[in-house]
Amino acid sequence: MSVKALARSQDRALELPSLQNSERGHVEMIEKLTFLNLHTSEKDKEGNTALHLAAKHGHSPAVQVLLTQWQDINEMNENGETPFFLSVEGGHEECSKVLLTAGSDINIPNKLNISSLQIATRNGHASLVNFLLSENVDLHQKVEPKESPLHLAVINNHITVVNSLLSAQHDINILNQKQQTPLHVAADCGNVELVETLLKAGCDLKAVDKQGKTALAVASRSNHSLVVDMLIKAERYYAWREEHHESIGDPSTGFPLTFKQDHSLETRHIRTLLWGLAYHQLKANEWQRLARSWNFTDDQIRAIEAQWSGNESFREHGHRALLIWLHGTLMTQADPAKHLYEELVHAGFPKLAEKTRHFKSKTDLNSKKCVVS
Repeated sequence: MSVKALARSQDRALELPSLQNSERGHVEMIEKLTFLNLHTSEKDKEGNTALHLAAKHGHSPAVQVLLTQWQDINEMNENGETPFFLSVEGGHEECSKVLLTAGSDINIPNKLNISSLQIATRNGHASLVNFLLSENVDLHQKVEPKESPLHLAVINNHITVVNSLLSAQHDINILNQKQQTPLHVAADCGNVELVETLLKAGCDLKAVDKQGKTALAVASRSNHSLVVDMLIKAERYYAWREEHHESIGDPSTGFPLTFKQDHSLETRHIRTLLWGLAYHQLKANEWQRLARSWNFTDDQIRAIEAQWSGNESFREHGHRALLIWLHGTLMTQADPAKHLYEELVHAGFPKLAEKTRHFKSKTDLNSKKCVVS
């Protein structure tokens, strides 16, 4: 064997222990190899150096030792991944901090043009996402696939990460390849919690995707009735605030801002009244007439009607419309029962209005009896 061949053979023999020690985080062995100048910069078949492997597996002490002799901290493997990127992908916050302190570039994407923030967001590493945000990572880096960090957090149902991104001023109305906002995605999934979060943050309810559909139309198409009702509540509430030149925030009526179903004790009597009205008083097509008198749009009415369950669907549809009306009334009015009476008279239902007054008197009397007893 020639001298050169022997030298190459020796180098290869040293390469494997070097990479294995880094991958397994054997600090003492790495230090010995470094001291003897036997620690190589060779790579494995995926182009990973010892630093890549130590970072990938979150071995912070090994990374610190390796950094003392490393030239290019942002060196990429065959996939275009830096040691910092691999550390973030593995969810290794401490290791990521070590690498960033040593000068790693936080914004270098991999060959697929996926950023470290996208990886942390997709994997739901909430603490790591907060760390990246605190280090001024580029929130709106132009990367592929065209799913923003916020889209990825919504798709993967990481609500803590969604809140962190919104607090960091991530664009709430950013579009993906299908021209969908994060709200479109949450609505299509029927995710009540995420829809609530995005609605309370003041997202654009009028944005349309490539098919020209709003989030409301998307939820309606997917038969997510709870989300449909939430979106209609939000559309009506924010339209009212805009009309009255009020800023987005909790209403001043004492009721906290929410678009979810109401199960509170405070509204139980009025909700019972509305249930009776929908299921025992209103006839087919009458709820639409009432809804139009309350300025429900045609799109909103169609979205409610889309969840059809048979010939008696109109009762459920009417009940949902009445509860949506109640939500707006509670946010903007003091006395929903009185307001309901006046609205029924105005819409041409005087007999129903009298029945609601009778029902209110009866429930008030029962309430007083309960208090006395």
